[in-house]
Amino acid sequence: GSNVLRMSSGIQIKPKTAVQKSKTSSPLPCSPEPALKPQPKPSDKLNPKTIDPFGAHSRPPSAFAAIYAKGGIPCRLVHGSVKHRLQWECLPETVPFDPLLVTLAEGLKETKHPYTFVSKEGFKELLMVEGATEKAIPLLPRLVPVLKAALAHLDDEVFGRGLDALVQLSAVVGPSLNDHLKHLLTNLSRRLMDKKFREKITVALQKLEQYGGKVSWPDDYSVICTFECNFA
Repeated sequence: GSNVLRMSSGIQIKPKTAVQKSKTSSPLPCSPEPALKPQPKPSDKLNPKTIDPFGAHSRPPSAFAAIYAKGGIPCRLVHGSVKHRLQWECLPETVPFDPLLVTLAEGLKETKHPYTFVSKEGFKELLMVEGATEKAIPLLPRLVPVLKAALAHLDDEVFGRGLDALVQLSAVVGPSLNDHLKHLLTNLSRRLMDKKFREKITVALQKLEQYGGKVSWPDDYSVICTFECNFA
């Protein structure tokens, strides 16, 4: 069989590679300012749990870690006996999405605790507040490249968090995401060879179609699709 994902709307995903660059900007307080763009670090993949970011011979902390350490993320991890949860310093409804939502999306590329949980859960909970649709749509041009970087990450857990975040975002912004999806499909296709992600990717694509409706793809784009996938 061919490693091509077939979907009901007529789109085929052929594997490609994509490289996403990260940028850095100013710290994030509880008011609208540009988000920091953490640089992906190969060392995170090699030794994510034991690296001391503040050690004399270590790399400097990531942008997200630096913002978190300075109190720039208005929520903290609370350890529970059964499961962890986030505690917000102020009501999520009152927190500016710009730049917090983008910063939390950047944090999806983290590989160390507690940043992994805070970014994933914070992104999800922020999208659940009233009025999230109107607040998130203007940020799509900045969110999509960040999610693309997470989907292109070599770490399986980072990829999984990026895929979950993409589906969560699609559920909130609906068809507004459609014009941006062509930038993300090639990253998803790279994981189709990996059996542990085939079903997850298929379900995610079906949800993207469910939330966004039929997508009109450019004729010159080398992705032709249908949502029927048979991987025996």
